[in-house]
Amino acid sequence: MRLTTKGRYAVTAMLDLAIHQGRGPIALADIAQRQGISLSYLEQLFAKLRKCALVTSVRGPGGGYNLARTAAEIRVAEVISAVDENVDTTRCGGAHNCQNNGPCLTHDLWNDLSDHIFEYLNAITLQQLVDKREATQPHPPTTCTTVDVKLDVSRVAANT
Repeated sequence: MRLTTKGRYAVTAMLDLAIHQGRGPIALADIAQRQGISLSYLEQLFAKLRKCALVTSVRGPGGGYNLARTAAEIRVAEVISAVDENVDTTRCGGAHNCQNNGPCLTHDLWNDLSDHIFEYLNAITLQQLVDKREATQPHPPTTCTTVDVKLDVSRVAANT
């Protein structure tokens, strides 16, 4: 599979949008800053994501982007496909002309792998990624009460 920076950044940006969803439109500048992705690159990606109806835009002050559907309805494979990425591990791009205008000996192997990768990415939603992230994030410490402990130094010294 040849997943380029374009596909990785698109998934990362969409996941960032899903995490911050519900707080109003999210500015691309905020995503760019949080994820370390060029703003101009994000603009190009989001134009494609908007064209494929994965995001909606809000113009003007306080504008930005929202998910066009719920995070549970958007699959990772859709995001990758929207930015013109494909999940193809064959050398011929699926044209069956890998070797002498015919399929190579391992064409079916690589084609099946491409299918499995697509199925895997198509089975994962943005919401699943959000949930997984939240489950693995360290939680802030809970409030603890102070407990006074008195230590009898003579008893500790006697035991050593």
